[in-house]
Order: sequence, then C-alpha cells, then structure tokens
Amino acid sequence: MKYIETLNYIHSLGRFSQKASLERITSACEKLGNPQNDFKAIHVAGTNGKGSSCAFISCALKSAGYKVGTFVSPYITDFCERIQINGEFISRDDLCRFSQKVIDTGVQLTEFEFITAVGFLYFSENKIDVAVLETGLGGRFDATNIISAPLVSVITKIGLDHTAVLGDALSQIANEKCGIIKNDNVVTSHNQPAKAMTVIKNHTPNVITPNANNLKDVKCSLLGNSFVYNNAYYETSLGGEYQIENALVAVEALKNCGLDIDENHIKSGLKNAFIPARLEVVSRDPLIIIDGAHNPDGATSLVAALKEFKDVTAIIGVMGDKNYGEVLAKTLPYCKNVVCVTPEGPRSLPADELCCQAKKYCDNVFVADTLETSILLAKEVSKSQPIFVFGSLYLASQLRPLLNK
Repeated sequence: MKYIETLNYIHSLGRFSQKASLERITSACEKLGNPQNDFKAIHVAGTNGKGSSCAFISCALKSAGYKVGTFVSPYITDFCERIQINGEFISRDDLCRFSQKVIDTGVQLTEFEFITAVGFLYFSENKIDVAVLETGLGGRFDATNIISAPLVSVITKIGLDHTAVLGDALSQIANEKCGIIKNDNVVTSHNQPAKAMTVIKNHTPNVITPNANNLKDVKCSLLGNSFVYNNAYYETSLGGEYQIENALVAVEALKNCGLDIDENHIKSGLKNAFIPARLEVVSRDPLIIIDGAHNPDGATSLVAALKEFKDVTAIIGVMGDKNYGEVLAKTLPYCKNVVCVTPEGPRSLPADELCCQAKKYCDNVFVADTLETSILLAKEVSKSQPIFVFGSLYLASQLRPLLNK
C-alpha cells in the first residue's frame, strides 16, 4: 500500500473498536518474532506531561550516545512523528513496509495496537539500544505494556481524563496507570495528589519523587526555564512553570535507569529537548502561542501563562468526549476574546455548541466557520495582543502548520 492508503487503513481500525486487552497485541507480536524483547525500555504513563518527559529523556540518552527509539501519542506535526529514532521520524516508505508486515499477521488490531506493533518492529529491525515508550491511554491494558520489565517506569502527573474508560476517581485512574509497573522496578513520579500517590506506593515501594527542598533559583518564562536541583544548574528550552517538574522527573528517571549517562548528558537533553504545542511560541509579532491543554490539569498549567498577559484572545476547539467544561471555566476568565472553531474529526464539539458554553466565562465570543477563518478572526479582534490556541491536541496539530505559514 502507498502512504495515504496505509494511513486510511490504520485510521479505519478505530480507537475503541474492541475490548481493552493485551491478547491481540501479544498475538500479533508473537507472529512478528516478539520484537518488543529486542531492546531495553523506559516506560512513561500519566495524564499530563508524558510527551515532555519522553522528549527530555530521549534527548539526554541520545546525547549520551545511545540509539534511542521514541514512541509517542498523539502526533502533532505528522503521523510519522509517533515513531522516531534519535529524533528522526520513521519514513513514509518504512511506515508502509512495516504496516504490511503487521497486516500479514492476520490479527485484527485497534488503531493504537497496530501502530504500537509497527513501532516495536521498526525499533527491533533498526537495532536500537533503548526505547522511550509513551502509553496511549491508561497503562494496564495499553498496547505498549507487553514489554518486559522496563529499566524504569515513569508516572507523570495524574489527573481526571478519559474518565469514561479509566474511571472517574483519581485512585481508579492511578491504578490503571500503575499497570506499567513490573517486578518492583524503580518508579519515578511527579509529586502526586495524596490519593494517587497512595495507589502508586501500594504497587511498589521503589518510588522516587523529586525533592522540592533541593530545588532553587527557579526562573520561568514562555521561552524557557532554568533552575538548580541538587546543586546542579539546568536549563530547558520548553517554557512554562509546569515543565519544571516534568524536567525533574526526567532527571530522576535518567539517574535511576541503570544506563551509562552523566550529568552533562542530562543537562544537554533538558536544554535541547523540543516538543510542539507545549506553550510553543509560533509567532512573536503578534505573540501567538499553541498549547495542547485539553483537560483540567492541563488547563491549570496553562492559566499560569495566561496570567502573564492582559487582553488575551483565545482560539479554542475541543473534543466532545472530554471534560471541556472545566477547561473553559479555568481558562476563559483570563481571556478578553474567544474564537470557537470545530477541529476536524468525528469527536469534535461543534463550534456553535462550544460558543454557548464559552459565553458563561467570557463576554466576547465568536464562531469561526473554518480553521483558516479562526486565525483571521483572532488576529482581527486581538488588535495585536497575544493569541493563545488550546483545547485539544487535534486543534493544535491542525492549526500549527497554518500558523507557521
């Protein structure tokens, strides 16, 4: 199959088209020769901060000379972004070639299971040293969870998201995330809410969290952060206060993974890591920032940035199955104008419905018919003041190339 045909096939498989289980992905990978056993892994689960943590860890390991596979979800710029080796996306030809091998197993997989199998096979055949694997949803039944015991498990900030699948209590969601913990391996974790941390410690006694008492001289901006931790000075190109703890968790994961990596490699990884749509500045005049905030915890982190400015205009688009009401309640009181748009995709909430909800928190709310129109309208009403794009990673991925033009 050609690239577009391959993508259409993958998307046709559906996200939740079959019952959550590891049986299908296990069966497919057995027929492929169990490629997931051919490399070491660092496994990352959580609600927010997974992508950034994976970027920090992968970049540091690359700096240390390792051949690093990175598996992320969802993508922002290109579908091939989901599978990378040393920062290079899988080629479209390789995506097609390895997809055909997975199809030839004859196992009917979901979309995420399928791309996970492709990633494992690609990493195996390219003989990587270590994979940094981001779970797609939860952890216990996530397709990435068929790996053997990882070098270290990472649990980023746990919050309420995908409640229809994972449960509507922090303890339930934490239990699903902790499904990646195997054989009492070391776990590095954010400083979680008490209910979530209790669940993590019930799964393993080997939990390492950043020591806030050892964090000093913190300086944050949208263009990057700096801080001193355990008497070592670090910088991050990823801006925003919330990236500090993501970086600290990455530091602890790298120092406890058992690989040969020194302080300079870690510093280089934190400074050079990049991930799109995490308080990403795509324009400075006017200031336009894209953020993937799409759940309550993500919105809380975004608010810290919104507070830095006056007269912010927001372009928002959300998925109808997300807790967008709380996202709007947290963020829109800090916005002067709001432009509502419908992201492409069947799960998107229509812009006119989003407009009705947005008017509860902001007086100046507009509806854009298209993504292109949302940009023009936002620039018109903002009068050269800052524009923030948020509400969905899907919106971010669709607007980003238009804004970069």
